[in-house]
Amino acid sequence: QVQLVESGGGFVQPGGSLRLSCAASGRISSINAMGWYRQAPGKQRELVAASTSGGSTNYADSAKGRFTISRDNAKNTVYLQMNSLKPEDTAVYYCKARIIQYPWASSEYDYWGQGTQVIVAS
Repeated sequence: QVQLVESGGGFVQPGGSLRLSCAASGRISSINAMGWYRQAPGKQRELVAASTSGGSTNYADSAKGRFTISRDNAKNTVYLQMNSLKPEDTAVYYCKARIIQYPWASSEYDYWGQGTQVIVAS
């Protein structure tokens, strides 16, 4: 069993900041990529930012320059620092982790958190 638990969402005014956290727990041998996605009402879920175990990152164009993804591998935790928030950033933010559960296994599986709501409004 693997669980991803997000926290840090909330209500913020335009121009404000939030920091999201996502902690993975359970039967985990290694975590490859970890990332943040978001889904606004009536829209498809989209990638916001992702980080590989090697440290490389990629961002959606909408997030570049404003959001920063980081990881604490010792804690199996990924963070998303969001600055200069805009109303269009309003969405449910989901964490995803690509996990290998057993040291003898090579198969990796994607796990999702339950989501955390971010509302940006004045």
